[in-house]
Amino acid sequence: MTRSLARIGAVLLIAASAAAFTACASTPAADPSNAPTGAAPAPTSPAPTAGPGATPTAAPDCTTIIPASVVAGFQKLGWTFKSEALRIDGVEVTGGIQCTWGDYTTATDHVQIFGWAPITPTAASTAQADLLASGWKREDAATGVYLTESAATAIATDDQGFGLTYLFGDGFVKYADTKQGLLLVQWPPAS
Repeated sequence: MTRSLARIGAVLLIAASAAAFTACASTPAADPSNAPTGAAPAPTSPAPTAGPGATPTAAPDCTTIIPASVVAGFQKLGWTFKSEALRIDGVEVTGGIQCTWGDYTTATDHVQIFGWAPITPTAASTAQADLLASGWKREDAATGVYLTESAATAIATDDQGFGLTYLFGDGFVKYADTKQGLLLVQWPPAS
């Protein structure tokens, strides 16, 4: 089964619409008594800011590794998240998180997956070798090393044929259900 371009485009359209809306209006405070389980918690303090190369002051979570406008768009759809440790080929990456956003009120495979973790060069090399040995495809780029599952076994792919994909960069690894989805993973948050 293939994920349609319309779904990916809809998520990006939601993100853009939410960003434009939040630029023009203030958001009323959420009533925590009405928040669904797994919903993004209302911030209790200002979000941390970090410039390039700076260490973030808070740990990454499912509401901070993707833009706030995307989180708002998911919440508007009634989506919540489930979080767990980020794993690469079954091995947990310390300090990482994997978030699966979707409508958990119904049985569906219509979800979005995002992840991020700090990683050492040695651990990154080992993880990449393990993924390659498992049949994943490697692509070197200016942004880092992409490893994606084989298109022949992928449940869903983007318009370029990429399914589940890792991006190994300088001291970090990102993860998403498609290569295009990696564009939404942003940690540390932009200042």
